[in-house]
Amino acid sequence: MRLRIRFSKHGKVRFTSHLDVARIWERALRRAELPVAYSEGFSPRPRLSFGLALSTGHESNEEYLDVELDPERQLEADLESLPEALSACLPVGMTATGVVVIDRQSPSLQQAVTSCTWQIDVEPVDLEVANAAVTQALAAEQIVVTRERKGKEVTDDLRPLVLALTVDQPLEDGVRLIAELGTQPRSLRVSELLSALQPPLVELRVVRLHQWISNDVGERFDPMSVAPAAAEPVGVS
Repeated sequence: MRLRIRFSKHGKVRFTSHLDVARIWERALRRAELPVAYSEGFSPRPRLSFGLALSTGHESNEEYLDVELDPERQLEADLESLPEALSACLPVGMTATGVVVIDRQSPSLQQAVTSCTWQIDVEPVDLEVANAAVTQALAAEQIVVTRERKGKEVTDDLRPLVLALTVDQPLEDGVRLIAELGTQPRSLRVSELLSALQPPLVELRVVRLHQWISNDVGERFDPMSVAPAAAEPVGVS
């Protein structure tokens, strides 16, 4: 059986790296006594698969991981109570918000997620300037940036990955943007988007609001609702 777990990450724990988040979950799953499956070999590892990495310092309403369970052991907890049990084993700021059983043949989260919705609070800037920067970016045929990758300069066009971008509201200490950014063939980082705007904007606080999986006809789905294994009974391989 494979479980997909949704969790949030807010507050001071936002400064925890992706690698440390993985270690936190390994400990939490042990403490919650979930029958997690392990890899074979000299150094067995729990069979966990995380979604798209969240930049250190960013918060999130929706992070995901997939957990493979040991077919020889029974899952004692029911799915409805499992988020609460897991949350009790996580540090302050991380909360499990949902658990579903998914099909074992489902593609990995990193392959399946096609876009993310972001709340981006930026440093104070005139509202007209922010609106003009957004309008210019959306009207552009290309947003070309050059960066260094493995010691070589690489030129990318970011425009196909900017799926939506709006000025949401002014704040006491800045301006809030809402953006939907593509993740395929690579993820567009919030920092890259802000640096490419004219004028460039500086982030204050960033929250990942949603992750989306799109099908061939453009419909979007929550990762918790894709490829469910409804016919697979809980606790049975």
